[in-house]
Order: sequence, then C-alpha cells, then structure tokens
Amino acid sequence: MRQDPTQIFNEYRQGCNYKASLGSKGMVEQNRINERFYIGDQWHGAKCGNDRPLVRHNVVKRVGDYKMSQILYDSPKLTFSAEGIPSLSESQVDDKLLDPSFSGAVSESEINFIMSAFENYYNVTAERVKLSELHEKVLRNSYICGTSVLYTYWDGDIPTGLFADREKRISINGDICCEVLDIDDIVFGDPYCEAVQNQPFIIISSRKESAEVLREARLYGADIGVLKTIAECEEDGKISVLTKLFKEYVNGEGYKIKCVKVCEKAVVRKEFDTGLGLYPLSCFYWERKSNSAYGESEITYLIPNQIAINRMITANVWSAMIAGMPIMVVNGDTVTDKITNEPGQIIKVFGSNEDVAGAVNYITPPSTLKDFDSNVSTLINNTLTQSGANEVALGDSRADNATALMTMRNAAIMPLKMIKNRFYTFIEDTARIWADFWIACYGKRALKQKDKSGSRYIPFDGSRYKSLVFYANVNTDNTALLSDKERAEMLISLFEKGIISRRQLLSRLPEGLIEDIPSLIGEEIKEAEK
Repeated sequence: MRQDPTQIFNEYRQGCNYKASLGSKGMVEQNRINERFYIGDQWHGAKCGNDRPLVRHNVVKRVGDYKMSQILYDSPKLTFSAEGIPSLSESQVDDKLLDPSFSGAVSESEINFIMSAFENYYNVTAERVKLSELHEKVLRNSYICGTSVLYTYWDGDIPTGLFADREKRISINGDICCEVLDIDDIVFGDPYCEAVQNQPFIIISSRKESAEVLREARLYGADIGVLKTIAECEEDGKISVLTKLFKEYVNGEGYKIKCVKVCEKAVVRKEFDTGLGLYPLSCFYWERKSNSAYGESEITYLIPNQIAINRMITANVWSAMIAGMPIMVVNGDTVTDKITNEPGQIIKVFGSNEDVAGAVNYITPPSTLKDFDSNVSTLINNTLTQSGANEVALGDSRADNATALMTMRNAAIMPLKMIKNRFYTFIEDTARIWADFWIACYGKRALKQKDKSGSRYIPFDGSRYKSLVFYANVNTDNTALLSDKERAEMLISLFEKGIISRRQLLSRLPEGLIEDIPSLIGEEIKEAEK
C-alpha cells in the first residue's frame, strides 16, 4: 500500500481529534494544566491580582518527586535470554567464539555467551546515551501526562572508533540514539489498543530545521522542489515532518517495521525497511486506562485538592495581614494630610477633641475560624496519604530503631509496587528494542565490554542471530530501603554486639562513607595474620 503524504496527515489529524475528545478539556490542554500545577504555576488564570500574596503549598510536586525518587532508587540488573535456548549456569566459551573468522553453526554455548555480552553491552550503551537522565524525563512526563515514550532510532553519523579493516582505513559509523518524545506529538493507529507492538501504525510529529529536512531529502533521493517552496513559506525556518512507522508482512520472515517521512505536500524520505521486527518505541504508563493507548495522570485528580489547599492557606495569610494591619477609616474633613499607614506616622487633625477622637478608626476584621489551621493540615495530610505519600514514606516520622523504621517504610512504599513493575516492564521493552537494533543494524563489529578490570572488545556478527527470539528480564534487589547513615549505624551496632568482625564491618560500609576502605581491610588482614 502506497503511503501518501495527504493520507498520512489525515490519519494524524484523526488521531489528534481523538486525543482532543478525551476528558473535559482534551488530552493536550489537560497536560498543559498538569505541568503548570507541577512546576508551581498554580494561580494561572485565576485573575486575583498582584496586590496580595497568592500562597502555594505544592502538594502535587511533593507527591510526584517522592514517587519518582522511589522508583529510581533501585538499580535493577538486566539479563537477556533467547527463546528455546536453555540458560547455562557456567557456560564454557570455546576459543572459536572469539575468532572473527569463525562461521560454524550457532551453538547453545555461543548464544549464552552472546546473551551475557548483551547484558554488559546494555550497560555500555546506557552510559553512552545517558539512560539515567532519560529515565528521569520518562517518569516526569508520565507523572504529568500519564504516558511517556522513549524513541530509539539509528544515527548513521555517530563515530564508534571502530574499523572494518585491520589497516584502520575503513571506519565504522552509526549507532542507536534515544529521545523522550512528548505524547502530544504521537498518534497511535489504534487508540483503543494499549500494546505498542500491536499497533497497525504509529505517527510521530516533529518540527525540524529546514536545512536538516532538505539534507535528508537529498541524501535519500526525494524531490526537494516542493520542500524548498514549503521551507520558504515558514517564518521560523522549520518544517513540520511526520514520521510514520507501520507493519508489513513479509512471506517467510513475518512482520517487518517500515518507515516513511513526509511533510504535508511532499515526501522527505520514501518508504524503506528499517530491518527491525519491533516498533522502536517503549511506553511507560503512570496509570493504565482500559482499552486505551494513552495513560492517565495522577495530577488531574490532585488539582481540586491543590486548589482548595492554596485558597485556604492564602485566606489564612490574608486574615493575618488584615489583623496586623487593619483597614483605616479616615475623616477627610479633619485629616488633611496624606495617610501612608507607616508605623509612627504623625497625623494632623484640625478641630475639637471630639474631632480628634473620630478622625481615624480601624475596621475590626472578622475572626478566623478556631480550627482553620487544623482543617488545612488535615486536608494536606489526607491528600498526601491518599496519594500514597504519607509521613512515614516521606521520612517525616520517627522510629525507635532502624529495624522499626525499615518495617514502617517498606509497608508505606508497597502501593508503589505496581508502578515500579510497569517501569521495569518499560525497561525490558527498551532492552529488547536495543537488541533488535544490534542484530539488524550492527553487522560485523566489536562489542565493548566493561568490568572492574577495564574494558575489552569481542567480535559480533548480527546476521548469525537474526532467527532468534530475544527476551530481557529485570531482576530487582528487594533489599530494605535504608539510607547510607542508617546502614552504617546498623553495621556498627552489629559489630559492637560481637555479631560481625571488623573486617566484615569495613567491607560492608556504604561506598564513599570512608576513604580507601580496601587498604583498611588489608591492614586488618595483616594484623589477623600476626
């Protein structure tokens, strides 16, 4: 089926119309409101003037920051496996596997070796693309908008430092890049299908520099005549480009992901085969919605509470200001000087004593409700508690000992387990997409491996593994959530009770707490040997 620019733009507009129908304000407008509340612009459009302070007690941000930090607290370990291939506990790697010229049949031992290499290379790639920063942005976007998307794409200009020949004349360029996309710029072909890989197509909208679009069009042989005309009409020097990813069945090979890039009236890059078997987009949903490709933001339902809290605290502040500096009523017939209400101001009054007594009066402000402060505190605490961010989880409570604190805190964070599991699924989806790229796009090149002893490179030929089905699995460490200080205190307590030795104490202290711990352990060993 031929992909026409007009058809693609019509599909994009239909998807935008669907998003505009979600909720009372539409998805895009609701996301803008949610972001304003998260960053603290919570009196936007209230038209309350600037004469009095408009107080903000940002519960929305506190809830979100707490939950995001808890999700990112753990450092999950990722493992790869191939469907139908048993995992060997101690795979003995044949020397032939490290020989680039080896072309024998793919053995189970080789596959296990490659799976282990993928686990290491995943960390190398994560460091290169700054995956930890991308994860922070993914969580922030999903908390605000309900859905966040990490887009992995191929950039052929990235230098790798590798060469295809021994003489180092033919350089190998190109590697994967990652970008967190705004859900407002994405349209799913089936808005009622949550599974990304089951979508018939996905359209990504972007505004790109005209020069960049024209360069890409020339590189892939597109007609740039119409593109130049469009570029000349754009005042900001940018062109709206739609990237459409869609599935196409290939006999004997299954579904393949194809791509086409267009602007409204011209093709930027003609339809091409990406070589991938998966859509290169991994989605994270803060809250799921049944039969929907788009998630739901928690902020949307925190906003009414946030408005009530801000109004109550602001009213309390205004009441205190009026009580401290009440409104003056001045008799203009007897007081002719300008009244500034400054402390110690001398006011001239002309007339009798009665005129002086009635020259200036203060309006008594209404008394504040007796339980006003208590009501505000109750509303704030209830909002935090109902959002799963109570005082125990936030660290505002105290316990008699570290064990009690650990128990209380672990119980408090249990409601986050479901969100964490969705985030781990998102990490697994991303890892599978990366493996898909490594096999489809790398060809013959070396994979970098890093460990404590340094780094090395192993040969890799992606064509040998195209028939395999890969899976990624996140293994989490379910240790208690204790701070470095709490862990150190617990270890010292065990040492003082004689349960552990000095060497065990030193070897288990949090990293960075004491300088050069290995040398201290060495001295401990020497003393024990005397």
